[in-house]
Amino acid sequence: MPYNNFEEYNIKVTDDIKDKFKSIITDLGEDIGREGIEKTPERAAKAMQFLTQGYHQDPEEILRSAMFKEDYDDMVIVKDIELYSLCEHHMLPFFGKAHIAYIPNGQIVGLSKLPRIVDVFARRLQVQERLTHNILECINNTLKPKGVAVVIEAAHMCMMMRGVQKQNSVTTTSGFRGQFEKIETRTEFLRLITADLS
Repeated sequence: MPYNNFEEYNIKVTDDIKDKFKSIITDLGEDIGREGIEKTPERAAKAMQFLTQGYHQDPEEILRSAMFKEDYDDMVIVKDIELYSLCEHHMLPFFGKAHIAYIPNGQIVGLSKLPRIVDVFARRLQVQERLTHNILECINNTLKPKGVAVVIEAAHMCMMMRGVQKQNSVTTTSGFRGQFEKIETRTEFLRLITADLS
């Protein structure tokens, strides 16, 4: 099943959300009957429901669906995972990349599932700090690895388009559990996510 296809999730655009967007657009002073705007409430409702579909998905179940017994016990890293989310304070986008590592403890997980859980948590109204914690704890509680690490780097439109209007600022958040709390393991992870191995 295509993962990013809105229609495949059978998300029905509700008249209630559409009508609220219609009221907001009208209150902003726009002509809701204008040709270019006429279908905007429905499009906006559809987009908002797509961008917040993570509320209706279970990230732990996604991980459990692809866990396998394996003796491998060295670091596994998936880096540069694209993420797009909405800031819960202004409902403006923030976007960037996540880097995830874990050290298996008898179980590994299908690599595609790590980006999947990033998307599940990112497709909710979020703050970057909680997003980092959500991903970290989901992996730690479900996979029960010897250690897990998450680093997120993101640019926030609420800082770039409004407020302080700092277009080049990037926010970095991180979380570490288990063996990644040891400085040598953490240092190796941070070195590997910044290294060009090509």
